Amino acid sequence: MKRDGHTHTEFCPHGKVEDTELLIQKAIRLGFKEYSITEHAPLPTGIEKLAAGDPKVWTTASMALNDVDNYFKRMNDLRKKYASDILIHIGFELDYFSAFEGWTRDFLAEYGPQTDDGILSVHFLEGKDGLRGIDYSFEEYKTGIVDYLDSFEKAQKLYYQKVLASLEADLGPFKPTRLGHISLCQKFERFFEEPTDYSLTNKALVHNLLTRVQQEKYSLDLNTAGFYKQGYQQTYPQVWITELAIKSAIPFVYGSDTHSLDNVGQGYEKIQHWL
Repeated sequence: MKRDGHTHTEFCPHGKVEDTELLIQKAIRLGFKEYSITEHAPLPTGIEKLAAGDPKVWTTASMALNDVDNYFKRMNDLRKKYASDILIHIGFELDYFSAFEGWTRDFLAEYGPQTDDGILSVHFLEGKDGLRGIDYSFEEYKTGIVDYLDSFEKAQKLYYQKVLASLEADLGPFKPTRLGHISLCQKFERFFEEPTDYSLTNKALVHNLLTRVQQEKYSLDLNTAGFYKQGYQQTYPQVWITELAIKSAIPFVYGSDTHSLDNVGQGYEKIQHWL
C-alpha cells in the first residue's frame, strides 16, 4: 500500500502547516492509502537546564506539553472524517535524550495508549555548553558540536552512538520501533571544508546499528526530505546504508517528513524501487 509514515501538523512550531486536513486531502489525491501523523513529542520537563545554543532551536523544536490533548482530539477527528478514504495512524516523532529516559518512559506510559505508530529520532547531541541541535542550522551544528568535538568524524560517531543508545533504551511498551532519518548528522555535509565521509570506525558503527535494528525487528524511516536540503540532496539514509539495510531484510517506511502542503508526497517516485 502507498504509505507515508512521517508527517507533521499545525502543532509543529517550525513547520508551515495551516491545517492538517489539507495535507490529508492532498495525500488522498496522490493515491496514498495510509498516512501516519507523527508530530514532534514535547521535550522533557527540565531539559532547559541542559539546553544550549540558539534559543530558537528549543522554542521551535516540538509541540508544547499542554497541546498534546488538543493534538489527539484534532487528529482523531480527522481520522474518523476520512476513514473511508485513507487509513490514518496517530503518534509521535519522539526525541531520545539519555538524561531523560525516565521522563520519556512516563510520557509514553500516559499517552502511548492513544498512539498506533511512531518514530524514534535523535535531533540533539552533547556539545558546547550543553545539548545542541544537529539540524537547525549549519552554524549551530558546526560551532556547537563539530568544532567543540574537534572534527566532523567525531560528531558523526557521537550521533550514531546516540542512535544506537536510543534503540537500546528501555522506554516501555509504547516506545516507537522505527528509527527516524538515521543519517541526519550529514544534513550540512556539503557546507563543510573538512572530510565528511564515513571513517572505517563509523562505518562499523553503522553496521552494528543495522545489526541491532534487524535483531530487534525495528524498521527504518526512508526519508525523502533530504533531497531538498541544500547541504545534503539525498535520502536519509544515504544509498550505501539503504542498500546494506535491504540486504539485511530491514523494512523501510517512506517518510515525506511533511511540514507544509508542498511537502506532501515529495520524492516518493525517486525511492519506490527501494520500497
